[in-house]
Amino acid sequence: HPASVDSAPTSANQEDHVSMATHGARRLGPMNANLARIIAIELMAAAEGIDFRKPLKTSATLEEAHGLIRSKAAIREQDREFSTDTEAVAGLVEQGAFARFVPDLLKSLGCN
Repeated sequence: HPASVDSAPTSANQEDHVSMATHGARRLGPMNANLARIIAIELMAAAEGIDFRKPLKTSATLEEAHGLIRSKAAIREQDREFSTDTEAVAGLVEQGAFARFVPDLLKSLGCN
């Protein structure tokens, strides 16, 4: 739950509420790490989908993003553990490696 709902009055409701901003800020780091892993899993699933559709091609931008994902996570030809790939792709996410694709994506969606 959000830290903002954890503010608590002190001194029998006679004083200001205690800010939980520090607590919220401390929680942000692990939340960002979890989000990077979630995004990595989604990216790897998307890469698998592109691989399943070969020899068909997608856009040049997606092909470039696919190549970036595949530079860290190989095609799954047999059952194996995903944690190493997930951590590697999450590292790319945390480094901002996919940020360069966002402007083209927004343009293709009609966002200004």
